[in-house]
Amino acid sequence: MRSVRDIPLLHNVPVLVRAPLNEPIENGEVASDFRLRRTMPTIEFLVQAGARVIVCGHIGRAQTETLEPVYRALAERLARVSFSPETIGERARALARALHPGDVLVLENLRRDKGEVANDPAFARELAQFADVFVQDAFDTCHRMHASIVGVPKLLPSYAGLLLAEEVKELSGARAPAKPALAIIGGAKFSTKEPVLKKLLSLYDSVFVGGALANDFLAAKGYALGTSLISGADPDLVKALLVNKHLVLPEDALVASLDTDASSARAAALDEIKEKEAVLDAGPKTRSALAALARDAKTILWNGPLGHYESGFTEGTKSLAQAIGESSARSIVGGGDTITAIEELGIAEHFSFISTGGGAMLAFLTHGTLPGIEALSETVAS
Repeated sequence: MRSVRDIPLLHNVPVLVRAPLNEPIENGEVASDFRLRRTMPTIEFLVQAGARVIVCGHIGRAQTETLEPVYRALAERLARVSFSPETIGERARALARALHPGDVLVLENLRRDKGEVANDPAFARELAQFADVFVQDAFDTCHRMHASIVGVPKLLPSYAGLLLAEEVKELSGARAPAKPALAIIGGAKFSTKEPVLKKLLSLYDSVFVGGALANDFLAAKGYALGTSLISGADPDLVKALLVNKHLVLPEDALVASLDTDASSARAAALDEIKEKEAVLDAGPKTRSALAALARDAKTILWNGPLGHYESGFTEGTKSLAQAIGESSARSIVGGGDTITAIEELGIAEHFSFISTGGGAMLAFLTHGTLPGIEALSETVAS
């Protein structure tokens, strides 16, 4: 995979950068600039080399969402940055042509055009018109078959950004962990996590399943889980993983009624959950067991919260973050709520690597590659 450092000529060359710009926005401002910070080395490398840099990316799911707050956050870090209120078209191209060496232009949200998600070749051609070279740095979206991910590399000489290259290196290492190795997978949606669980169970000594994802396994073991979220996964698939000796499940839980807040939760054994209660976080015995596994591990991989994080059930996730941060193991973590917990605790420097990808991280761990990475190896010649 060719890196941005391998581009033979950059001074005064227009370079289109697909960057990870999907940041949370609150009151019109970027609430956390985690991904933007991580892609800055690539943008700064190109600026210092005198390239004319056109940055593109997406934000949110709605077509109405704008990248203007992210542009403003970028403008606080770089002196010569401008914004195009349009994604493609003649006016956007005119702004790109007006750039001087070292200037940066941020294009409006790619997903405002249906051609992005549809991987429309015509939309990919429009994007390719901005530049002579393409740099892919949006690892978090490289599992998507979108125009800016797999379409543009067919049209321009394409290279991996510094962030993407680092993600591939670190997550490739996570697929060959030093032992003893501990993996923790939280969140929900058994159907999307089943492939990565199968892979990790073949690579790691202990694979702990937490969050709502664990409910499918606990229900299959016969526990009555009240009103807890259960995805209704194929029982045969769940049972096939349940018998694996490397699988580790919660020992207890914090439970409460779904319409109450975290302060109302109580610790309960798995066979003591009442009919109107739901499992909403990891219990104290589970947190203690995980901390012990983390102390003994040489490699720790973690993706996904242990509780219903967005509703305030954060205790289990933050407890795990602290335990991993205190461990001497090599730690590779990712996932939105996972990163939020680490940043809220202010302990990011205690982790070996924090991935910008959630679903992309899980897909890479499963397959060892992603569509966006494969597209770079199949790009047109320089």
